[in-house]
Amino acid sequence: MAEVLTCKVGHGSVAYRRSRGTGRTVVLVHGNSSSSRTWHHLLDGPFGERFRCIAPDLPGHGGSAPLTDVDDYALPGYATFLAAFVRTVDVRDAVIVGWSLGGHIVLEAAPALRAAAGFVLFGTPPVATAASLAEGFLPNPAMNIGFSADVSPQDAAAYAATFLSPESTVPTDDLVADILATDPAARAGIAAGIAQGRFADEVAIASSLSRPLALLHGEAEQLVSLDYLRRLELPHLWHGDVQVVPGAGHAVQEEAPDRLADLLTRFVAEL
Repeated sequence: MAEVLTCKVGHGSVAYRRSRGTGRTVVLVHGNSSSSRTWHHLLDGPFGERFRCIAPDLPGHGGSAPLTDVDDYALPGYATFLAAFVRTVDVRDAVIVGWSLGGHIVLEAAPALRAAAGFVLFGTPPVATAASLAEGFLPNPAMNIGFSADVSPQDAAAYAATFLSPESTVPTDDLVADILATDPAARAGIAAGIAQGRFADEVAIASSLSRPLALLHGEAEQLVSLDYLRRLELPHLWHGDVQVVPGAGHAVQEEAPDRLADLLTRFVAEL
């Protein structure tokens, strides 16, 4: 089983999980209203036995302390956190994997992660403007729950269902628990930051990366547009295309962890 550890980043305590592997370090960044628990298949399986996986709980999520300044819950604040966390635990040359909001955070932080070996994103359409948000994401009313401070158990269940494929039989109890445990100010802060345009030109960042970038996509994704992803011109895109994962929705790590592990292993091997 992965160890659960803590460290101090800035003024706050950060919880993170570390697998037993000793190979290439892989940093796993979870999404909005989630936690490092979502990576348990990777951390506790053969992938985590082989590679040194480190998965932080973002501030206001899981076991990490909430932020005192709500403005820091916007994407620039989370990007600053990720860069500081990587320095604190000394994993600067890691492969950085981001899921959903975690992918946006990884892109925002990429210019500061100069020693990173490569980047893997899924559930994350790189966006440049407010207009591209509407192109990159599919219309799904439940997505609004992820930007609402107050979330009921029923809302949490509806939001968690969008993480999976429509016909999924994967239990959502842990997903719902993470949603309900998230600091309500985190969701409000993320929403305010987006509304204020406080996010980088992620398309420009992704296009200018000098290190390999892999984009993965669940075949039954309910939140992100595959057509949008395939229209992006990304010179260093791994294998020149978006890698579609059959049988998975937004949370590939929950529905197709073995396939995800295979793709990540190949990505690391080809660096």
